[in-house]
Amino acid sequence: MDQKFISLFDRYTHGGMSRRAFLDRLTALAGSAAAVTALLSVLDNNYASAAVVPEADSRLQLAEVEIVPGIAGYLALPKEHTGKLPSVLIVHENRGLNPHIKDIARRVALEGFLAFGADYLAPKGGTPADEDKARDMIGQLLAADVLAYSLAAAKALRGHQGTNGKVGALGFCWGGGQVNALAVADPELSAGVAYYGMQPKGEDVAKIKAPLLLHYAGLDERTNAGIKDFEAALKADTKAYEIHLYEGANHAFNNDTNTARYDKAAADLAWGRTIGFLKKYLA
Repeated sequence: MDQKFISLFDRYTHGGMSRRAFLDRLTALAGSAAAVTALLSVLDNNYASAAVVPEADSRLQLAEVEIVPGIAGYLALPKEHTGKLPSVLIVHENRGLNPHIKDIARRVALEGFLAFGADYLAPKGGTPADEDKARDMIGQLLAADVLAYSLAAAKALRGHQGTNGKVGALGFCWGGGQVNALAVADPELSAGVAYYGMQPKGEDVAKIKAPLLLHYAGLDERTNAGIKDFEAALKADTKAYEIHLYEGANHAFNNDTNTARYDKAAADLAWGRTIGFLKKYLA
């Protein structure tokens, strides 16, 4: 697909324009309504293809829960395990706790973790089915409230009776930025993995205690603009970190429900690195 269509879609998904304005611009670029229909079939997320690990997988225990009052989401853990499990807080993209992120939680759980996909829109009534509405709701959240939610979720997972007390955080897009913010604010975080997430301020990097794994897409100019300064600050403070840039990949390359941006080679490589990193620091 021509990169101009993907770039336009990225502007739209990150709040740069309304759905109507996006469709008008897409029509102007594509040249016809028929072309727009074809493009939308690969640009929009298709959650019918979300289940890499089906909800009916007999190896897993799954539940929509409040792990503590006010902190709600999707809990996944392996049914057959011995001892206490390390836990992973999963932070969704700017479309809320959708079927794709629940599938990510199931994938993480099958690797031997207690996985909790937090719903950051729970205080507003929960993630709606309408993705545009979810994006708008997330855009109205206050940074301080989001961070407080992350801190409360991490604390709850540390104290969960089924865990070993170690908590890692895994986030995508908006969620990747929130993982970086949590790493700054929570000295007890055991590991952080951020996929194409916005970087914290340079002066805040010194507060980070957790080792970080940072995945970036080579074509993601908006997010990548902050990599150089972030890495310089990490190096200056001798932080434990890994940065991987996936050349030729678009923002959201891990999201396999989006045909236009999904990059299987990059996603598989990043996923292997992610699971290895979490096992290294949370076991």
